[in-house]
Amino acid sequence: MARSDTAAAGRPLHADVIVILDFGSQFAQLIARRVREAGAFSMLLGPGTPCQELADLKPKGIILSGGPASVTGPDSLRCDEHLFDLGVPVLGICYGMQLGCQILGCDVKPSRSREFGRAKLTICDNRDLLADIPSPTTVWMSHGDQVTDLDDQFDTLATTPTCRYAAVRSKTAPFYGVQFHPEVTHTPHGADLLRNFLQGICHCSGTWRMSDFMEDACRHIRERVGDGQVICGLSGGVDSSVVAALLARAIGGRLTCIFVDNGLLRLNERQLVEATFRGHFDTDLRVIDATADFLADLKGVTDPQIKRRKIGHRFIEVFEKAAADVPGEVKFLAQGTLYPDVIESGHGISGVTANIKLHHNVGGLPDDLEFELIEPLRDLFKDEVRQLGEVLGLPAHIVWRHPFPGPGLAVRIVGEVTSARLDLLRACDEILLEEIIANNLYRSIDQVFAVLLPMKTVGVMGDDRSYESVVVIRAVDTRDFMTADWARIPFDVLATTSNRLINEVKGVNRVVYDISSKPPATIEWE
Repeated sequence: MARSDTAAAGRPLHADVIVILDFGSQFAQLIARRVREAGAFSMLLGPGTPCQELADLKPKGIILSGGPASVTGPDSLRCDEHLFDLGVPVLGICYGMQLGCQILGCDVKPSRSREFGRAKLTICDNRDLLADIPSPTTVWMSHGDQVTDLDDQFDTLATTPTCRYAAVRSKTAPFYGVQFHPEVTHTPHGADLLRNFLQGICHCSGTWRMSDFMEDACRHIRERVGDGQVICGLSGGVDSSVVAALLARAIGGRLTCIFVDNGLLRLNERQLVEATFRGHFDTDLRVIDATADFLADLKGVTDPQIKRRKIGHRFIEVFEKAAADVPGEVKFLAQGTLYPDVIESGHGISGVTANIKLHHNVGGLPDDLEFELIEPLRDLFKDEVRQLGEVLGLPAHIVWRHPFPGPGLAVRIVGEVTSARLDLLRACDEILLEEIIANNLYRSIDQVFAVLLPMKTVGVMGDDRSYESVVVIRAVDTRDFMTADWARIPFDVLATTSNRLINEVKGVNRVVYDISSKPPATIEWE
């Protein structure tokens, strides 16, 4: 079975380490982001991580995330109850507050008034955690239980009309709790609260930067790889490009980049990758044309999970064959897996996240993989990867390129993937990108692409009846790709794009615009 890097696999990455124990919160990744934005390095770990492992990381502080369950339930997630013996400050958020208070001897009961949404917070004690935050202020609540009877053991820092203990401080342990969610944008002063905790209470310096991550990641890669050889699956997208640049910096000539032309790429993608990477990387780049094999695997396949699994398995077969031609023994396979890939593949830290889709880097790999995985971006979000790319000196046209899924156009063709349908979608995608770029929208939209539906509709072209394909335009605005809103492309741009698609691409007679947010929809259609 392949072994992968994780945030917990080793030693602290920086002097200011904040550990976040994830109890299944939909906002856990946002807590990690806010900590990094405040200049400390965050590490998401499982809720049951033993105290000794936590101590080995030498954290400046620990945050207990929220979670979907009740702490009073028989199967509720727990942390090591010796947590407070470490002597470092602990901040509990929602479920994390209730759990921390429960461990310290308090009761948690279902509240009379469940709170979901905005609430008015009145501050009673504006020292330390709530310093310089105006009162009253708006916070975002999402809970059904509340802590009760804290008077003798805790100081009450803030209240809401329906929550007597909305923020508390223990008198006996270095523990703070908030019943609301400071990590979400709906809590306007949430970033101030987290900064107070990190810098005022945990005494973090606030100096962590992406350049620190780069140096520490390079050191970790060198320690992990030793004298071994690494192959990197290069796609031309920002994720794999940043991984390749990071590895090239870390181990130089012991890296071989393999670009697989799987026949599922955008128009002229292969030529672009070869021209770009042969000019920017002092490394061995090998291009393999496996189009026939991939399309044969996908013949007759319509289920998106099976598509992803078949593509993932074929990629590994190609890599294994390519590795045989690399001098020395290749033990490692490097991939551009990001944190959203991990979460959506059901491999979240808490173990309770849903499997939304298989990512061929994460959930579509065979159990008998011959390589050990190196995934140095596994704990980063897309915008952080772009920052790292800039620190590594990658050109802007790579760093700011829109994401492209590992399974390629196969998951943008709903239904069976064929050569003819691929050619049609490539032509549509190229026209769409031309119009987005021409109207100076590429950098303001986070991702835009065309989707081909498995249906035809009636149209009129000239004086004749047509029965042709439907193409969807999908464009989103997002920061971390965990949530997204549909992009408001100007109507005149949509109109011009639609006219070009219908008039210039034979086989298309209808264009529709996807106005779904994530959630409930995903960004990709499959």
